[in-house]
Amino acid sequence: MDFTFSEEQTMLQETTRRFLAKDYDFATRQRLRTASPSGRGETVWRTFADLGLLALNVPGRDGGLDGGPVDTMLVMEALGEALVLEPYLASAVIATRAIAALGNPAQRAALLAPLATGASVAVLAHDEPDTRHDWRAVASRAWPVGDGVVLTGHKCVIAHAPSADVLLVSARLGGREPDAPLAVFALPRDSQGVRLESYSTVDGVHTGDVWLDQVYLPAGARLDGADDTETALEQVLAVGLAALCAEAVGALDRLLVACVEHARARRQFGVPIGKFQALQHRMAEMVLHIEQARSMSYLAAIQCLDPDAAARGRALSAAKVVVGQACRFVGQQAVQLHGGMGVTDELKVSHYFKRLMAIELQCGGTDHHLALYARQLG
Repeated sequence: MDFTFSEEQTMLQETTRRFLAKDYDFATRQRLRTASPSGRGETVWRTFADLGLLALNVPGRDGGLDGGPVDTMLVMEALGEALVLEPYLASAVIATRAIAALGNPAQRAALLAPLATGASVAVLAHDEPDTRHDWRAVASRAWPVGDGVVLTGHKCVIAHAPSADVLLVSARLGGREPDAPLAVFALPRDSQGVRLESYSTVDGVHTGDVWLDQVYLPAGARLDGADDTETALEQVLAVGLAALCAEAVGALDRLLVACVEHARARRQFGVPIGKFQALQHRMAEMVLHIEQARSMSYLAAIQCLDPDAAARGRALSAAKVVVGQACRFVGQQAVQLHGGMGVTDELKVSHYFKRLMAIELQCGGTDHHLALYARQLG
């Protein structure tokens, strides 16, 4: 299979890398992490829009760049290299694709243009407590009331929810049957009855729990442009998982570079520690894990839109397992190679380690996807 990227794809990744190298260094990230209430910089987000990154996943019919999962993979690798805190995956990938897949023409026109220009941020509020990463386990309910609906429910650990202007909330329609139809509603985050509890996760991402207490919405708030909401949402989440794997590969690459630089600079017994054979073997194992993760990230990007749901699920679970194993192994080895300072806040290595630890658990951890892959084979 040919993995050569087109000239446009290469330019897309290199342009993103150049901007981040110039205007998003480690000091800038640290300042945004601690000083910004949402964890993101408005200037950075506007530049993403100017570069076309926010319009990448907007369909051409809606005025976007009509980019595919491979394009998104290349951008996510660059963002992973720089440990970007901005809600690119949450808003410019998952939420944007959800609106494009689920919205009717009027909804797409109203919601996608502000997302593409950076004027708005949207986040999919889907995960709930005690679901154990089963994306179909949705307990939130939407009850018909007059010409609209009333939403009730609790969404937990929603990354970048404090940054969102628009929440895309999933809920079951009507009764409490687990197989009640699934629907997604677009509502302003400051809607009456919406309560958000904000906090930061271990990797510095601003996150929140969302409570929906009798939130009234007009009928037009439901994204009703898809024939099968559940199937369309599954495909959106698949693209998001592939993008997450690509972010991990970018972070893994930079973490390896940091380890090699440290091994060359740190000296013991009068020689650089990189001369010690045991450490050379350890770094060689790190390279193997990273290259395996890269190949599986490519597989995820290629197959995340496969119309065969079973084949798509197997490929994505396999990719998440291999990437998760690489996140754990490379992250732990990097900290050990740096010694005690490897976990200090001042060193970039600790932040890469924390982000990789979060990625390994996000969208289902390694053990979850191993079990899922085994069931799919059976």
